[in-house]
Amino acid sequence: MRRALAIFIGVIGLAACSAAKDPLEDLAAGERGRVVRVFDGDALVLDTGQSVRLVGIEAPAAPYRDREGEPGHEEAKRLLEDMVLGREIELRYGGLTRDRYDRALAQVVTTDALGPRLWLNAEMVKKGGARVRVYPDTAAANAPLLALEAAARADGRGLWGKGAWTILDAAHLPPDAGRFQIVEGIAGDMKSSDERFAVCDVALKQSALVLEIQKAAAELCQIPNGTPLRARGFLRDGRLEITHPLNVERVNTP
Repeated sequence: MRRALAIFIGVIGLAACSAAKDPLEDLAAGERGRVVRVFDGDALVLDTGQSVRLVGIEAPAAPYRDREGEPGHEEAKRLLEDMVLGREIELRYGGLTRDRYDRALAQVVTTDALGPRLWLNAEMVKKGGARVRVYPDTAAANAPLLALEAAARADGRGLWGKGAWTILDAAHLPPDAGRFQIVEGIAGDMKSSDERFAVCDVALKQSALVLEIQKAAAELCQIPNGTPLRARGFLRDGRLEITHPLNVERVNTP
């Protein structure tokens, strides 16, 4: 009886998994090609010459001209290389398809028989080689990445376990904190913003940090005062740029 029950539960579980919708199902199929070069943990080049930027994620930036590489950039690059260099891939589009550098902005999946089918954007987050960063023009299919990042962080995978990344406490923000950051704090007062692309500023309690809520994330201007939250974006001059609602999560407190 117990064996039959276990088999029944297993069958139900498999049915539920198969019924789960593929996050990429509704995206438009784009170009195919073989990966001939990996720039860093979120950028690669196809044999067609097309450069590709993996959307929804932010890997440590490699050195560029006079700019030093970010901590962990070599590890992130190797991680992506190990998964995809020499493999055939397909691009999937859910919004804007090109940036100002003519890079394709895409979710990327492998399509050949050289290895398992991989959703590379998700794999980079799952393995701790990239963090989630959502832009409004390429936000499709980004939501599932947040849970993958949380699991990678909890398990100390990849760069999470090597000290390259940490979640900053808004109340004790290091004075040299900048570039892309994830910050936890408590929402305070909201006021209209004077910034060109922002609609409101949300202060964080016991902190000089302000969340600069941009137009595509305007619903976040309604965050109740006192809400514990985790926010992600580009940090500069005491302002954290919030470009999409997915870049702010409410944090459950005990």
